[in-house]
Amino acid sequence: MVAKPFARPRPPSPDQPPVDAERRRGRGAVSNLTGRFETQIREDFDDGWEGLGELETFKTEVREEHAKRIITTNTSEDIGFDQSINPYRGCEHGCIYCFARPTHCYLGLSAGLDFESVLIAKTNTAELLERELSAPGYVPKTIMLGSNTDPYQPIEKTYGLTRQILQIMDRTSHPVAIVTKSASVLKDLDVLKSLAERGLVRVAVSVTTLDHRLARRMEPRASTPARRVEAIARLNEAGVPAAAMMAPIIPAINDGEIETLLERVAEAGAISAHWVLLRLPLEIAPIFQEWLAEEFPDRAKRVMSLLRSMRGGKDYVSAWGERQTGKGVYAELIARRFSIARKRFGLNQERPPLRKDLFRPPQPRTGQLDLFK
Repeated sequence: MVAKPFARPRPPSPDQPPVDAERRRGRGAVSNLTGRFETQIREDFDDGWEGLGELETFKTEVREEHAKRIITTNTSEDIGFDQSINPYRGCEHGCIYCFARPTHCYLGLSAGLDFESVLIAKTNTAELLERELSAPGYVPKTIMLGSNTDPYQPIEKTYGLTRQILQIMDRTSHPVAIVTKSASVLKDLDVLKSLAERGLVRVAVSVTTLDHRLARRMEPRASTPARRVEAIARLNEAGVPAAAMMAPIIPAINDGEIETLLERVAEAGAISAHWVLLRLPLEIAPIFQEWLAEEFPDRAKRVMSLLRSMRGGKDYVSAWGERQTGKGVYAELIARRFSIARKRFGLNQERPPLRKDLFRPPQPRTGQLDLFK
C-alpha cells in the first residue's frame, strides 16, 4: 500500500484503481475511493511478491455508537418531511447510486466499499427518542425512517433499532413514514398494522427495476424486485398504506421500465408512485462512473451524456427543485412518461396526511402514572 499526501479538503479523485473482483464479491462499489477530507490517498499495489493475493475479502464490520441526538431536522423545499431518524450509518445493501455515500467521508471512511461494509449502529436510539419526544414544547411532525440509509438493512435483524423506534411511535401515537428497499419491513407488520389503524403510518417501497439481474448489479444486497413487489401487496392487504418509489431513474439503464414497473406495482395494490432522477453529488460521481465502466462499458458514455443533458452539462446540480428531477428535453420526457403511466394505472391518488392530534409524550420510566392525563 502506498500513501500520497495532498492538501485538504479536495475534490474526490476518480483515478484510484479498482479493488480485485474477488475481494469485493457481493458488493456494489468497485473501489474504496479516498474521501475528500482525507490527508492522504491510499492505494493497494502489487509489490512483485503477490501481496495483494493475501488480502481478505470485504467483510461487514459493525461499530456501535452512543449518539447525542437522534431526530434530525431539515429545511429542504423538495422533500415531503422535515424530521427524520437514521439509526444506522452506512448501508450493506450496497446500492451503487446511494446519495448517502458521501456521509461516510465525515467519519474518515470511504464512500465506496467502506460505506457498505463498515457500518455504525446507534445503540441508544430508543433512549434518545423517548427523551426527545418528551422534551417540553415538542410538536409532533411526521418522522421519516430511511431518509439516508435503509432502516431495514441486514443488521436490523441483529440490533432491531427500527422496530424499537416503531414501538415507541405506536405507544405514543406519533406519525411515522418509512422508505425501504427491503422486504424485511414485513417483520414489523404487527406494529405497522397497529399504527395504520390510527392513520399514523405510511410505507414507500423502492423498486428501481423488475430485472433481478440488473438489481443484483445495482443493489447487490437489497431484496429482489419480486420480494419488494410482494411486500407492497402484503402491506396493503394488511391495511398499511404502501406506495412505490422508482428511485433513482437512470437514463439508458432502467428508464425503459417505467411503464411496466408501474403496472406491476399497481397490480400489487400500491396506493401511489413517485420517482427521483439519479443524483451524483461529491464522491458518488466517480464511484458511479467506475461501476458504469465495468458493468456497462457499451453504454457508459451514453448514460453520462444523457444525465449531463439534464444537469446543464454537469454531473450534478444541487439546486432545490432541480436535483430530484433535472431539466431539459430528456428530463421532461421522463416526467411526462411517468405522469401518464401513474394516471393510467391509478397511482396518482391523494392520501390524507398522517394524524398528529393523537400524540401523547412517552411516560417517564418511574413506575408512576401520570396524574394529569
